[in-house]
Amino acid sequence: MKAAIVSQPNQSPIYGDFKTPTAAPGENSIAVTAAALSQLAKSRASGAHYTSSGEYPFVAGVDGVGRLDDGRRVYFLLPEAPYGSMAEKVVIKPAQCVPLPDDLDDVTAAVIANPGMSSWAAFTERVHLAAGETVLVNGATGTAGRLAIQIAKHLGAGKVIATGRNLEALKSLGALGADVTIPLETEGDGLEGALAEQFASGVDVVIDYLWGPSAERLLIGAAKSAEGARPIRFVQVGAISGASINLPGAVLRSSAIELKGSGLGSVPLERLIVAIDGVLRATIPGGFKIATQAVPLSALETVWNAKGDLRRIVFVNPN
Repeated sequence: MKAAIVSQPNQSPIYGDFKTPTAAPGENSIAVTAAALSQLAKSRASGAHYTSSGEYPFVAGVDGVGRLDDGRRVYFLLPEAPYGSMAEKVVIKPAQCVPLPDDLDDVTAAVIANPGMSSWAAFTERVHLAAGETVLVNGATGTAGRLAIQIAKHLGAGKVIATGRNLEALKSLGALGADVTIPLETEGDGLEGALAEQFASGVDVVIDYLWGPSAERLLIGAAKSAEGARPIRFVQVGAISGASINLPGAVLRSSAIELKGSGLGSVPLERLIVAIDGVLRATIPGGFKIATQAVPLSALETVWNAKGDLRRIVFVNPN
């Protein structure tokens, strides 16, 4: 079969031939129609992600959309190594498949499932967002952050505050449901001051896609500005700005901040699949907006290292 083949660490995949998987009893055989180039897919392909197997060669891609032998359309997640979603075929356990709503097309389903799941799982599994609460999205101008705004409002958030470095992108977030936008032009005392008013008014949940310096200043600002002992549930999802932070212990001792993460490992796989099902079912009725570029699998080498938001690119197989 044709596939995106990764032969060694830190090497982009190439389009070539890979052994076609054979379904064992109890497994689904899926003809893949679309697979997203997500940050998770790239990180695992490079060998840098904490869930990477370290075995080569393998097929890139962590999730996708396809058709079962009986024609039913499904979203699928985490094929077993060395197989991945960027191929003509995958085999996978039925528990790792989600039926697609009839009104949701393959490309949209493939591109929205992973970034949408990141916030849906964080809100529903890790911080249990309640109707009327205030949410701050740190790093809201990327695809996952933009979806987090929309999903927060869909799940009942009363107010959404969005931060980001891209000033032009920030201007567009009001149309997605952001009530307040804060530019991350400065990451020192200036940012802390800009956040102080929002924390003083009350923030219930922070979902963080950046980590690094902005998360440091955000946590310090929250501890200084939060009203009394009002709890702030801070959930870390991404680390675009850095893998670690320098956090004074006094921040946690002097505040009611609850600090946790959300992702593979902190949320059981079966619950992540429930979160994905929630996103897919809500996409059309919720009017979730996501920009997408669809290219054929054969063109993967020309777009794998393209600049910009990777989650917008989907590899499509003819069917």
